[in-house]
Amino acid sequence: MTKNHTLNYISILIERVKIKFRYIIYYRFNYKYTISEKFKFNGDGIQFYGDGQIICGANSYIGDFSTIQSYKNCKVQIGEHCQISHNVRIYTCTDIADQDFSNQIRMQKTGDVIIEDFVWIGANVFINPGIRIGRNSIIGANSVVTKDVFENTIVGGVPAKLIRKKNIE
Repeated sequence: MTKNHTLNYISILIERVKIKFRYIIYYRFNYKYTISEKFKFNGDGIQFYGDGQIICGANSYIGDFSTIQSYKNCKVQIGEHCQISHNVRIYTCTDIADQDFSNQIRMQKTGDVIIEDFVWIGANVFINPGIRIGRNSIIGANSVVTKDVFENTIVGGVPAKLIRKKNIE
């Protein structure tokens, strides 16, 4: 066997291991959450956790090092044909800022996160609890979403604000 054949064989083995690893991720998450078989885990370090519901639609994907947290009695729902880039954070529970953090019992804000169909979420986006992102919208990279996003709009920034409505004919 030549050196090129050996390298090709090794690269084929590596690809097969990556594919099997993605199936392991899918089955590990699908055991606890509702994930379409056509939902794609696009990379490594993706975490889904919490005692709430996570529902992922067909033909959508989530990128490397993204995290979805679903607190008890809450849900994260991702529609169909959604593009969620890498390092995106989606949370259904967070501490309320205006309180004394030295108290053992902290006040929390909880709420469902609903991402409708055909949404594109850029890299490094943070989505707060209780947010609805409307159909066919775009969240610009590095944004913090603190309010609902209407359909067919483009938002961005910290906090995310309307950039413009999409020009759709």
